[in-house]
Amino acid sequence: MTTQPGSDPTSALVADQRAHWEQTYQANPRLYGEVPSEAVRAAIERFAGSMVRTVLELGAGHGRDTLALLAAGYTVTAVDYAATALSTLTEEAARRGVADRLHTLVHDVREPLPFAVGSFDACYSHMLFTMALTTTELTALAREVHRVLRTGGWCVYTARTTSDAHFGAGRALGDNMFENGGFIVHFFDRRLVEQLAAGFELVEVDDFTEGELPRRLWRVTMRSLGSPALG
Repeated sequence: MTTQPGSDPTSALVADQRAHWEQTYQANPRLYGEVPSEAVRAAIERFAGSMVRTVLELGAGHGRDTLALLAAGYTVTAVDYAATALSTLTEEAARRGVADRLHTLVHDVREPLPFAVGSFDACYSHMLFTMALTTTELTALAREVHRVLRTGGWCVYTARTTSDAHFGAGRALGDNMFENGGFIVHFFDRRLVEQLAAGFELVEVDDFTEGELPRRLWRVTMRSLGSPALG
């Protein structure tokens, strides 16, 4: 079941990016291919043996990583603001016979997550944190992730780093954000990683590369300490 958001963002920047992603997925429904990312393989290995049953995935897109999480036996709530991408995911999950453990939600993560405290055992996000989100919005999102995770719950996310070859290229928007080819990317320095870890134990920050460029990313692994996130 896919839920529509209650209201559309009013920011022209946000609206433009949302439209751009919708058009991109309409033109190429399986934009990132079928092979699960290195990031989700590492997350599944991390979750194993940790009493993880329910996973919140932020920025699921067309679901190449969602399907890997489902194949690993998890119940997944996949969130994205591109309805087209989630439709593709839902169809593929049904084809593979795993739709009974998939819930999808069309939602902009700049708004509070519509889930109760402690709803999930883990949160996974590949590249969502590195999209067109300001530091203020990222800090609020990290607090929301902390809120909806149970005590001891895992959060694994990836973000492009300031060592990436595209850092500084394209139109500068401030806040380490640059627009290139129609996409806005927020590049992370280590200070931002540590800022977003408020209320979590920062377990690992791993550097890896992905894609043909290649993109330079951090895979950040955190665990909820069960006390309110700060700042």
